[in-house]
Amino acid sequence: MEPPSSSSSAATCNRQKRKNIDPTAQKKAKRLKTVQVGEESLDCGRSSPSPRISVLPDHLQQPITQNELTELLHYAALGKTGGIKQPSWCRLLHQKRITAINVVIVEGMTQSHFYKHYLTLRHLRTSYTTRITFTPSSSDLASGIFSCKLPETDGLTRSQRQHESSGLHKALRSHPVITKFGTQRRGLTAYVLPLDEMIKRHYPVKGMPGFEEFLCTDSVDCVTDNCPLFGLDCEMCLTERGYELARVSLVDSDGNCVLDELVKPQSRILDYLTRFSGITAAMLRPITTTLRDIQAKLRKLLPGDAVLVGHSLNNDLMALKLIHQHVIDTSLLYRREFGQRFKLKVLAETVLKRHIQTEEKKGHNPIEDAVAALELAQYFIKKGPRQVVELHLEELWGYKIEEESADCAPAPAPSLRFADILQTLGHSVTYLGKRSDVTLDLSSQQWHNSDKEVLASYRRQTKCPLLSVLQFSSISDHLKRCFPNQDQQHHGECSNLRDMCVVFAGPFPAGFTEREVKRLFSCCGPVRKIKMLSTAIRVHAEVAFELLEGAALALKALNGLNVQGQSIKVQRPINESMLDLDLTLDALTGDSLNTNHIYAVKLKPSTAECILVPAKVNGHTLDAKSSVESSNVLPQAKVNGKTLQARNTKSKLCEETVREIFTHFGAVESVLLPAKPGKHARHANIRFESSEGKHAALSASEDLLKRNYLVCTSLTPPHLHAWAAMDTPTSSVDPDEEAAEEKRTHVQNSSQDQEMDLMMRKLDRRLGKLFRSLSNGTLSVVVLLGCNSARGHLPGLCLIEVKGAS
Repeated sequence: MEPPSSSSSAATCNRQKRKNIDPTAQKKAKRLKTVQVGEESLDCGRSSPSPRISVLPDHLQQPITQNELTELLHYAALGKTGGIKQPSWCRLLHQKRITAINVVIVEGMTQSHFYKHYLTLRHLRTSYTTRITFTPSSSDLASGIFSCKLPETDGLTRSQRQHESSGLHKALRSHPVITKFGTQRRGLTAYVLPLDEMIKRHYPVKGMPGFEEFLCTDSVDCVTDNCPLFGLDCEMCLTERGYELARVSLVDSDGNCVLDELVKPQSRILDYLTRFSGITAAMLRPITTTLRDIQAKLRKLLPGDAVLVGHSLNNDLMALKLIHQHVIDTSLLYRREFGQRFKLKVLAETVLKRHIQTEEKKGHNPIEDAVAALELAQYFIKKGPRQVVELHLEELWGYKIEEESADCAPAPAPSLRFADILQTLGHSVTYLGKRSDVTLDLSSQQWHNSDKEVLASYRRQTKCPLLSVLQFSSISDHLKRCFPNQDQQHHGECSNLRDMCVVFAGPFPAGFTEREVKRLFSCCGPVRKIKMLSTAIRVHAEVAFELLEGAALALKALNGLNVQGQSIKVQRPINESMLDLDLTLDALTGDSLNTNHIYAVKLKPSTAECILVPAKVNGHTLDAKSSVESSNVLPQAKVNGKTLQARNTKSKLCEETVREIFTHFGAVESVLLPAKPGKHARHANIRFESSEGKHAALSASEDLLKRNYLVCTSLTPPHLHAWAAMDTPTSSVDPDEEAAEEKRTHVQNSSQDQEMDLMMRKLDRRLGKLFRSLSNGTLSVVVLLGCNSARGHLPGLCLIEVKGAS
């Protein structure tokens, strides 16, 4: 209803077996190629291989930057046919089967937050098989994704030119209808107003202020292209309370009238508006039907999946005091420049070749108007926006296309911005989040004040965009409110995580030094810090490892060891932050990133003879204490009157030797040998092609010990070179200040911890709902943004998965 004053391969192939790398061949390129071929061969026997992503071994423990993330997004969207090369840090197999890209940016959340609340974040830790550290950027990530320029390539330019020269004259590319709806013919769902536009166009929307007394129809959450259309039009009278409903007409998708009734306004009528409404006092005098009666009839007549069609339909729904979720507004289909709208009468005459609202008729006929709006919508859907524009360009929009002369200036070079390229190629892009300086057309942005609204808005979309970026800000807002000192809060999180790598050991013989403690415990993995704890009688030590595996091996191998005739005890610290440690370690053991991984340490031969590893019988570990008497002493102590040598070059690791030994248990996919610059690697992360290889190696721990290897299941995720180094401040910290902050960590407010855990649980649930709503083949990326602080950058985390990949 226009207001009176208005002017809108089936055959299976043999699986290629990966060849073991020749121990004498040390070419990294050949090794990398073998890994890639092995990955591709996994899909060889499937008729429809799913796209999959994996990080290259040499880049696994290197943080990625914003540019490297956009490198992946560009390749996923455009691929080699668009002239884009594979990302330098990962491999995306079967890129052509990627159906969409969804990026979620979580503001304020760092990598340490993720692992501190690891148990709570069930969806994030179980649904994403690729995880890598993310370096926070000073620029806006969402804007950077859309505006990042691609290198000009022949393939990309050719794709753009082909699309631009697909028959659409360049003069029409800026036409308001083409700009809004593109050129492709689509189903009715493409033209159903999204929530943000309904709010912008003053439609009654549930939950918005001013519509508390409005009645909601029983409409479904989502509609399809096969849903029924209903045309609606209303006429109003002017009363003491403003415009009130006087007549309502509803027609079905065939144009048949299913409702046409007069309605008695509740307030005193000031003007019947007869020349517009056709309503007279005599017509309304015997009427007893009320607005509530009409609302009840409409709710009964309209099926749950009904799509209402009308011209400036917001006015009709306001008069009806009715909220309906799915609408098509013909005044917004046939768009004019600068937001102006065509009258229904003009559209009916020009498009439908039908005369309505003629002067000889007294007022409008709402049935006639409802049918006209319905048929205009059906015509637009049937023809598509491009044909509608081309057929009625001169009649409706008042201009015609003139061919340019040969001496006209050449067309400008196409834009190389990522969003512009996607839109030029006919793909849709969208941003949902808080209002920000996102370099994207306003028509492709939806601004919301909460994560809940962002998620709901995305799930309501009837058509999935190729590229969607969602920004979640609740965690960031919460941290700003509750933790004004961001550095201190982050240091507290990291301190709790580092405590997981700490063990207490002792008592040691009198005079035992920090250097001797470090030499002993470094056989289990790299040691970050030793702190001697001396009482009046005995000497103990606090040993902090860089890796979780170091602490786990120390508990397994060194507890009960005799040190110069004195048995030492190795145990975990007992404090509030460690109460759920066993659950966290169990979860990390089952982490998808650690499924096929083991951790191995190469011991010096003299050390291996001294370490006690509890024997296993039928899968049960014997009591270590029963064997303490038979154990020897540690390195650098006296054994049969001789001092063990501290140095032994045979403890060095090399990849070829590791592969040769561990290939006996199963095919080894990769070997990582982390080492500090200028030093030899002392431990290895070994990835088997199957979990059977991992379990076989762990079951043979005693045999491996005879070959000077100490092994356990992997706990530290492969992308972390050190569990204790998730924060990488660039400026130095005073040791006394650090110790004071660590002390404060153990007395922090537990209510704040519980509130933070609740926030994380809500965030994880929403991300889980979002992931489940994605279509198969969608590249899903969740970026925990990290942040920059006075102490340097606090690393974030990038989680990547292809929905439906097996």
